[in-house]
Amino acid sequence: MTTEWLDLPAPPGLAGFFIRSALRRKVTGRELPNLGVRCPVTVDAKHLERYRTICGFTDEHHLPATYPHLLTFPLQMQLLTDKRFPFPLLGLVHVENRIRVVRPLAGLGPFTLSVQLQDLQPHSKGVTFSALCQLHDQLGLLWEGDSRYLCRAVKPDQQPAERTVEEPLPQSPLSSWNAPANIGRRYALIAGDYNPIHMFGVTAKLFGFPRAIAHGLWNKGRALAELDKRLPKAGYEVGVRFQKPVLLPSQVHLHASDAADSGQFSLTGDKGQSHFSGYWRIG
Repeated sequence: MTTEWLDLPAPPGLAGFFIRSALRRKVTGRELPNLGVRCPVTVDAKHLERYRTICGFTDEHHLPATYPHLLTFPLQMQLLTDKRFPFPLLGLVHVENRIRVVRPLAGLGPFTLSVQLQDLQPHSKGVTFSALCQLHDQLGLLWEGDSRYLCRAVKPDQQPAERTVEEPLPQSPLSSWNAPANIGRRYALIAGDYNPIHMFGVTAKLFGFPRAIAHGLWNKGRALAELDKRLPKAGYEVGVRFQKPVLLPSQVHLHASDAADSGQFSLTGDKGQSHFSGYWRIG
């Protein structure tokens, strides 16, 4: 079906979306609308530097592979709070994230951003769908990101398809770092994602967490900063499947397979709990 595109002159402000999400708590349907939103954007150099610092990226000549997700966040919020979107935003769980870097992410723009919703699928705990995000310049597609969300408020109509599980590769320790108690608030100031589960222990407890948890995309960005030397400037895909959340504060440990055209990596806690598992593919 044809996507209905909303063309905006600039990324929308976020304040109104948070109000909408707080007021809406019910499921209103079982199908995704054929909606998309797009707009021009130019990267703010100071904002980019703050992002590099909080995630540990050192390359000053290319956008970090995870950075365009921050640019698309207002557009995702535009779609996920639209009256035609059937699921309440609060309670959605970011379960998987895939990035494809098509060409080198050089320069600050201007770029064109686009986000559309697609691929509603049954899941053992509800249903999942994708927010497909793209970044274009005047020559075409530069970057693509697929954020997959779980809605547990909907019971699936059918059994989910069996997942294809790749043979695990041997991994060795690569790096460790602390996730401090305030990292959720610090990252939210940069990313714009003020989900209560990341802010304070008292607000996280309202959603069933014993303490505040780190943003999944901060975990992924921090990991890719450590893996940066193993990846080219373009022509690769990297994805993660989020598992147990990182409760704050925590220490976490990154493991990875040997440098190669394809590989695997994982983030674990002090007690061996798996926070995410990931892969990269070059070419």
